[in-house]
Amino acid sequence: MPSFVVQKHAARRLHYDFRLEVGGVLKSWAVTRGPSLITGEKRLAIEVEDHALSYGSFEGVIPAGSYGAGAVLLWDRGTWEPEGDPITGLAAGLLRFHLHGAKLTGGWRLTRLPPRGRQVSWLLIKAADAAARPRGAPDILEECPHSVASGRTIEAVAADAS
Repeated sequence: MPSFVVQKHAARRLHYDFRLEVGGVLKSWAVTRGPSLITGEKRLAIEVEDHALSYGSFEGVIPAGSYGAGAVLLWDRGTWEPEGDPITGLAAGLLRFHLHGAKLTGGWRLTRLPPRGRQVSWLLIKAADAAARPRGAPDILEECPHSVASGRTIEAVAADAS
């Protein structure tokens, strides 16, 4: 099965980079508020450039002056299963899939929004299933802030660059 990764990224502003392995690269979205386990809760996901598969294991600090400068933490990783052909789904603007990660599991969908400006915007939405949480449940981002690779916090990763 193809891989997925979510990297917590303290760049100009904190966000989560959601990446799915498709066609030999990591298709990538910057999720401003991070993924939510609450069924139907919509999280804005801005499509960004594809990344090499090797980037999926990166945890560390991108130096100042470089694109994406700041600390990067490997927040979640695992495998994913598309419902149907993922290339067709992405082209059509609707990709349904299942995640098998340490923190994110179950059904999800990415839905492309109508074009507005240069950015391609999507919504990342959790499906109603056994892995979903009800409204008012603890936020997975606050409940599980540590790296799945190192156990560190984003602050500890950033401190390594000092």
